[in-house]
Amino acid sequence: MQVIFMGLPGAGKGTQAERIVSDFGIPHISTGDMFRAAISEQTPLGLQAKSFMDQGNLVPDEVTIGIVRDRLQKPDAQKGFLLDGFPRTQAQAEALDAMLTELGRKIDVVINMHVKRENLLARLTGRRICKSCGATYHVVFNPTKVEGVCDKCGGELYQRSDDTEEVVATRLDVNIKQSEPILAYYEQKGLLKTIDGEQAIDEVYSEISSILRGVE
Repeated sequence: MQVIFMGLPGAGKGTQAERIVSDFGIPHISTGDMFRAAISEQTPLGLQAKSFMDQGNLVPDEVTIGIVRDRLQKPDAQKGFLLDGFPRTQAQAEALDAMLTELGRKIDVVINMHVKRENLLARLTGRRICKSCGATYHVVFNPTKVEGVCDKCGGELYQRSDDTEEVVATRLDVNIKQSEPILAYYEQKGLLKTIDGEQAIDEVYSEISSILRGVE
């Protein structure tokens, strides 16, 4: 099965992806992992991507789609894949469709985990990290026994600069604006399935697995 996984930062995709990989035997392919692998393997496209990234420029779509193509042709992706973080634009979505058609494949379903913006803001701004051991907590969902003190080593907790409300709000707004045309594109094609990501983790996974079993 060929699946695209969508959802804003903080929606919980990582947690669900682990279970999907375990139960369905398809690789979780994220854009970041693909780029890192291509660069570390020094593939021609990886070196091209690195030259753009080193200059602080966006990697052009044709290079990105080439890296995706190489990744999807690896042995572990022959029975399917869970694509995460790509496509990010309608042009990329159209290029992905064209590339998969060439490979004799197609997207079976696009799963979108929806969580309200205000709840994502609470999830993302509540993270706290121990300065000493790096343990991660959340002020609401996983608080320490003593406020501001690590349960494991007694170290001081801090909030990362990119977890502040102002930074997170901007990041969410950019992601919302970016994802809207892609969601519309896949909805028009009849491929989009939106799940309430605010349910309990097991309930979210139950919905996802029933969708995936429907396309197996």
